[in-house]
Amino acid sequence: MITSTVLAMPAVAQEAPAASGAASDEGDAIIVTGTRRATTIMDTPINISAIGADQIARQRINDVRGLADFTPGLTISDTGPRGTGTIVMRGLNASDTQTDGASYDNAMGIYLGEVPLYYDFKLLDIQRVETLLGPQGTLYGLGTMAGAIRYIPNRPNTEEWEGEAHGRTYVKSHASKLGYQVDGMINIPIVKDHIAFRSSTGYYYDPGFIDYPFLLNEPGVSDPQPNGTARPTGAAYDANLHKGKNLNFEKTFSTRNQLLFQTDDDFKVIFTYAFQRTKTEGSQANNAGVLGSGKYESAARYAEPMNRRAHLLSMEINANVFDIADLVWTTAYTDVKSQSRADNTDLLLDLDYGYEAFPAFSSWNERVSRRKQVNQEVRLVSTHGGPFNWVLGGFYNEQRLQSDYAEHVPGHPWVDLATNPNELEYVSYTRSKVKEQAVFGEGTFHVTPEWQVTAGARYFKYTSEIAGAQTLPLLGQPLSPYDKKISGGKAGQDGWVWKFNSSYNFTRDLMVYATYSKGYRIGGPNTVAPCDNPLPPGQNICALPDELQYGPDSTKTIEVGFRAQLFDRKVTFNIDAYSTKWTGLQVASATVNGATGITVNGGRAVSKGIETSFQIKPVPELTIQGNYAYNDAHLTEDIPGILTIREVPNDYNFRFVQLDALSGDRLPNSAKNSGSLGATYTVPMGNGELSANWTATYRGSIVSRLGWDRAYGDKLSGYVLHRASLSYDTDKFGVSVFANNIFDKYAVVSVGNDRSRIGVNDGVAVRYYSQTVLTPRVVGVEAHIKY
Repeated sequence: MITSTVLAMPAVAQEAPAASGAASDEGDAIIVTGTRRATTIMDTPINISAIGADQIARQRINDVRGLADFTPGLTISDTGPRGTGTIVMRGLNASDTQTDGASYDNAMGIYLGEVPLYYDFKLLDIQRVETLLGPQGTLYGLGTMAGAIRYIPNRPNTEEWEGEAHGRTYVKSHASKLGYQVDGMINIPIVKDHIAFRSSTGYYYDPGFIDYPFLLNEPGVSDPQPNGTARPTGAAYDANLHKGKNLNFEKTFSTRNQLLFQTDDDFKVIFTYAFQRTKTEGSQANNAGVLGSGKYESAARYAEPMNRRAHLLSMEINANVFDIADLVWTTAYTDVKSQSRADNTDLLLDLDYGYEAFPAFSSWNERVSRRKQVNQEVRLVSTHGGPFNWVLGGFYNEQRLQSDYAEHVPGHPWVDLATNPNELEYVSYTRSKVKEQAVFGEGTFHVTPEWQVTAGARYFKYTSEIAGAQTLPLLGQPLSPYDKKISGGKAGQDGWVWKFNSSYNFTRDLMVYATYSKGYRIGGPNTVAPCDNPLPPGQNICALPDELQYGPDSTKTIEVGFRAQLFDRKVTFNIDAYSTKWTGLQVASATVNGATGITVNGGRAVSKGIETSFQIKPVPELTIQGNYAYNDAHLTEDIPGILTIREVPNDYNFRFVQLDALSGDRLPNSAKNSGSLGATYTVPMGNGELSANWTATYRGSIVSRLGWDRAYGDKLSGYVLHRASLSYDTDKFGVSVFANNIFDKYAVVSVGNDRSRIGVNDGVAVRYYSQTVLTPRVVGVEAHIKY
């Protein structure tokens, strides 16, 4: 459905050829390109919402984490700079919540123009963000089972020089440093009408507000809890521990560079290079009061740094083919690398191998992963006119992932430093390769000027391979898993999805539409090393043969929508009702050996709901807009043995047991109720305009895992946030003051692990359970200038 945001915000005017991916404003009729051709809102019979450049700037939306507040049906938990927030469209998620978010999600597609994205790039120099809810596999190369998000960038201008500079600074509650952002854009017409270069670059420093007061002075020597399970103080604290302040800061450098060659409007090529690096030293989470820690304190024994970077290279060709169709051909290469460290002590204590007998015992882990992706997408969009038009495309994607993991036990007496100088306890690696191919397309027949019918289909095929090994140097096994025999497996599948759609325009300002579509998501490898065969005695953290791979899942969705524009577009109203049946859903589980997180298939679920929005302009100066979404997503059959919990008997000798997920269990991560309400008042002043905006956003409660009430999960309370800004803008410059989370609301947005990880394990205060918290109040000023 069309949300109020797309109707409220003007778009940047420019030409919008059918295959360009641009978006513009044609008078008062907003143009979008979610259907792969330029159409007005009232002629676009799919579920599309959009946020324009003005609103991106006014609401200070830096990346995908800021979209959910203004997009019905979308839930994103902001988990801080260590990872992209967990993104859920219409409840289609069955994984436990995470304190570090995610770095990759194949349930939806994210595009930068025409290029598939596999990284959360900042929204620099973006003209518009379009969100399409529901399966879109007959229009897009990516599978997009849940939907697609499109970042539509501003393109190089071959006619004139352009430049813009922007700066922002702010204070954040519970942080000790100022935050700031500086970014700029330059456009250079190298050869007028034919060659142009455009570059956008920014640097972001977001101050941290989570302290780490229990960091070890000397791992393996210092006592992690010198005062027992009470908060350490005084001389005992100073002798063993120290404090890391505001460690969840973010330092991000981001740049995107485009070079355009064009002969005329019939042929153009765009080369793009984008790079981004993000660094932090800690998680945006607390440990629920362990050792007397506070709301904005982590009880971890080690700092938890993350260093992520991504390169993107792409080429886009746009060409007219004999006035019959527009051709878009995209080739892209993505290289994403992340390095992280974390406190690993409680994981090893869970295994009950006697590590706690050493009073100074602690452990840290490190992970290095690298994902390389090559994809090609070619698409033809008809331009010949007539009652029938069509889209035909092909897609190829190859993804290679290398993941190396190690656990260290500094100073442990079992370590022989002569043969194990790095004090390695467990080491593993995995390598995987996934190839996907697809052909897709759809055709639309206009039975009458007011009535159209559309049918589409997609054929896909994929293969998935995994190999790896694991070793225990602490027990005298090889230091490197690469010295062991490689083992793994191969899987794959093919299939069809389809789409049927029809719409009727009763008038220029009144439309109804209905869609029936099937979506899918490919399977793939779990990043856990295969088990040795035969399985050796003692500690094993590995995947059995049936745990190495998981298969695809699919959805069938039916929805009906209605939209209207009344009183010369002073009032707009939109409503959409949908029901999605989900089969073979990919569910978070754990390995039999080591209880390491994996994905498995099982069961059925349903997601159904209503999305609605409105906009009212009682006078030209005032715009009132709001949206609301209701989503009920739950299992419709039992899934045996899918939930792994740590049972806590009276003797506190922990055991891992598996529970069934049951029909009726609510799916995690998605809010049943969400919405926003805002007002913007704009008046002329001098050579510009003065605008005041107040927006309230609401996210309802979510559950942290399937069977949360039986499996030590959480039901996280909903919350309302308020933001406001006052801005003065002219054609050349602007300045504003703003505030986010005005009332400094505290709320938990996701959790790591479950509540069975709370307590005391053989005298050790367990710190495994964690809670990600909202960003506190932010107040600041910003300015921009352009020429």
